[in-house]
Amino acid sequence: QVQLVESGGGSVQAGGSLRLSCAASGYTSSRYSMAWFRQAPGKEREGVAAIDNFGTTTYADSVKGRFTISLDNAKNTLYLQMNSLKPMDTAMYYCAADYWSSGLGPLYNYWGQGTQVTVSS
Repeated sequence: QVQLVESGGGSVQAGGSLRLSCAASGYTSSRYSMAWFRQAPGKEREGVAAIDNFGTTTYADSVKGRFTISLDNAKNTLYLQMNSLKPMDTAMYYCAADYWSSGLGPLYNYWGQGTQVTVSS
């Protein structure tokens, strides 16, 4: 059974940093594409960053140069390093995984429960 558990969210002031983690179990992470999504109140869920099983990364324009996605296959853990945070980054952040889907589209089969990130000005 695939399980994804996020951690690392919290409250931070604008300009600060956070690192999100997503511990995966029930499958081998190196064979799956994984991604981070976020959803702010009243808004649709959007893709933030993704990494496929070749290690190719994709970022939303709004986070390029500020966020970095990485995958530790030995630990089956996905990370999102978030720097220069802005109030617009405030959202619930979700990790997702799938064997077939990749990129920032929503067609991932497995999702975590989310971790809240709040950025104050």
